[in-house]
Amino acid sequence: MVDDSARRQGRPVVTTHAAIEQAAFRLFAERGFEGTTLDAIADEVGVGRRTLFRYYRSKNDIPWGRFDLTLARFRHLLADAPADEPLWRGVHRAVRAFNEFPPAADPTHVDRMRLILRTPALQAHSVLRYAEWRQVIAEHVAARTGTRPGDLLPQTVGQVSLALALAAYDVWLDDPARSLPDLVDAAMLTLRAHLDPGA
Repeated sequence: MVDDSARRQGRPVVTTHAAIEQAAFRLFAERGFEGTTLDAIADEVGVGRRTLFRYYRSKNDIPWGRFDLTLARFRHLLADAPADEPLWRGVHRAVRAFNEFPPAADPTHVDRMRLILRTPALQAHSVLRYAEWRQVIAEHVAARTGTRPGDLLPQTVGQVSLALALAAYDVWLDDPARSLPDLVDAAMLTLRAHLDPGA
């Protein structure tokens, strides 16, 4: 928490995305997501509500972390696919790599995803995040196939990839001892049937 003397002496109060997420997840565990207010999170971190808004636009954004950075990493993973590699394989590998997280992450990835996927109050917000994720795939597929991101094939690959990844998460959240990347890997094999049916 930030020393209150910093506020009294007029120094700018600063924190980090990580500190906010850790404080928020402690409160979510104690009070539930809906029972935790932004004011409570700000108090837990030791900053004002306005400072909190410099880091996250809403409480719903906090469980997603720095999603802009994770999407940028996803774009790089897709862009790194060799030009002669089958499209399905490049998307498959990137989705698997996207879902590899260090076990020491705080909050843990299982806590983060259980909150995102199993909290009804977050579902509408999650739809927006899923659309951003699918768009990254659609743009990659469009660039590789000479189509537009809004065309049927890029949209289909984005939708199918998301459905396969979410199916892997459902299994993993019921049994977190299993390997999430391996579950994603197994689920994403189905993508080949959509992009390379003659193989």
